Amino acid sequence: MPDSREIRIDPATNTLIRQGVPSIVNFYDLHGLEEALRIKEETGARVTVVTMGPPPAEKSLKTCIALGADEAVLVTDRGFAGADTLATSYVLAKTIQKVEQEWGKVDMVFCGKQTLDGDTGQVGPGIACRLDLEQLTYVSEVKQVDPIRRTVRVGRKLEDGAETVETRMPVLLTALKELNRVRRASLPGVIRGHRYKPIVWTTADFPDLDRSQIGLKGSPTIVAKTWVPEAKKVTCQWLSGENAQAAAAGACDALWDNNLPARLGWIRGGAVHD
Repeated sequence: MPDSREIRIDPATNTLIRQGVPSIVNFYDLHGLEEALRIKEETGARVTVVTMGPPPAEKSLKTCIALGADEAVLVTDRGFAGADTLATSYVLAKTIQKVEQEWGKVDMVFCGKQTLDGDTGQVGPGIACRLDLEQLTYVSEVKQVDPIRRTVRVGRKLEDGAETVETRMPVLLTALKELNRVRRASLPGVIRGHRYKPIVWTTADFPDLDRSQIGLKGSPTIVAKTWVPEAKKVTCQWLSGENAQAAAAGACDALWDNNLPARLGWIRGGAVHD
């Protein structure tokens, strides 16, 4: 994803300007990668990292290789530009199918719960629906992976609590930051990542790709307007008193004079009443 600290919007198309903006690995995706690497260490699995984006995304893939991924695929083409979550999930689903053709059956797909720039949380479930995968979202703990029974048991965080769920592979999981602590790359890993050349796939590598479902053509989401919120003027007033009680009384009077009690309750005599 583009570094959110340097995001710019094209005023004509209302899409992100990616040229000249550095790419970073999405924070939640790193936790998904970490869990995949832990399962690799326990079971001998193979970890393939995939991203759709412009050529500079190669740097982020090198980071993933340095952490321990086996191979990395960059899906890049001008035809993919301007994709919303629907078009993105379509291309990534096609990519996962091609990964299966190249390196064998995919048992588990890890995604972050959402991206830091979009916050929709739709791409992971969208991939699962397109590939007919079981999906476990908002995963905070992978309790057990049984390659013999081909089952996965996880802990999930919900709005009103938590639950433990077990399902069968193949499965897609979306990761929360509570899932694990992301490792630091080792020196040999950093060297390997620096030397690694990601595999690059374009639209030409997908002969059955429906071009009406990619890029802006395949994106029904329309951004009507974008703008930067105006900075709000903030004023402050310094209050003092002979002691803490006098200062508190002065603060209460100042709040009362500014009609704050009408919104937050009422304050008098140094005590707050709701």
